[in-house]
Amino acid sequence: MEMNVSKNDEQVVARKQGGLNPGLIIPILLVIGVCIYLFVLGNPGNFKTDPRLAGGSVYFSDVPDKELHPESFMGIIYMGGPIVPILITFMITVIVFSFERFFVLRKASGSGNLDNFVLKIRSLLNQNKVDEALEECDRQQGSVGNVVKEGLTTYKALASDTTLNKEQKMVALNKAIEEATTLEMPMLEKNMMILSTLGTVATLVALLGTVIGMIKAFFALGSGGGTPDAAALSIGISEALINTALGIGTSAIAIILYNFFTSKIDGLTYKIDEIAMSIQQSFAEFH
Repeated sequence: MEMNVSKNDEQVVARKQGGLNPGLIIPILLVIGVCIYLFVLGNPGNFKTDPRLAGGSVYFSDVPDKELHPESFMGIIYMGGPIVPILITFMITVIVFSFERFFVLRKASGSGNLDNFVLKIRSLLNQNKVDEALEECDRQQGSVGNVVKEGLTTYKALASDTTLNKEQKMVALNKAIEEATTLEMPMLEKNMMILSTLGTVATLVALLGTVIGMIKAFFALGSGGGTPDAAALSIGISEALINTALGIGTSAIAIILYNFFTSKIDGLTYKIDEIAMSIQQSFAEFH
């Protein structure tokens, strides 16, 4: 029993460690986001030529924002201010972990059509063909195949066990299937919290950028001795709107993808439960 518990613990750890490590990936994505902001969006080619830059005596970063005149969409995004690289990092993070979840869940579905696999397993169980069902699990693989294989292996072991009564065997079979399902869930649900969190946090960070931009706009409106600084005013307003747009866009994508992957996980769980019920019904009928 101790060896079995230890083996289960090792499988849980292996599944939790599978996939991308957020603690390592997110700092790297932050660096990438800052680089995109500084060197791609902030490229001097995205702005109207400044005579001072042409001489090489002044760096692009030393030019005041109100003297920058973007002539491309990337230049406009750059004018969103220091919150923009954070929002870019959020967007990249959503994209990276969405791809990771897509491939993990695709692998978890196994090879072949999952619906056909479920129907075939149920058909074989109705005929008490456990060995053939095990062969199907080996061909299917994936999380569903792993759980079903564990259930069928326990099914065979309990069928030849003479020390337990039928009720005890049913309890042991149900427990084996539940443990196998529990072992698979960490791999399926890992990093989903990142998408869920960014769906909310991106909007809040964008709101911070919006507030900062509006503060700058009202400051420009109130300064200048009755004559508002039109350039500073327009930059403040554009900074507020750019942050709002980036935050809402990132949040919307994160929420949509989170719900999409959640529905996929729920679908896999439903199919596992469906086959688990068939295994229990077959065992009750034939044993």
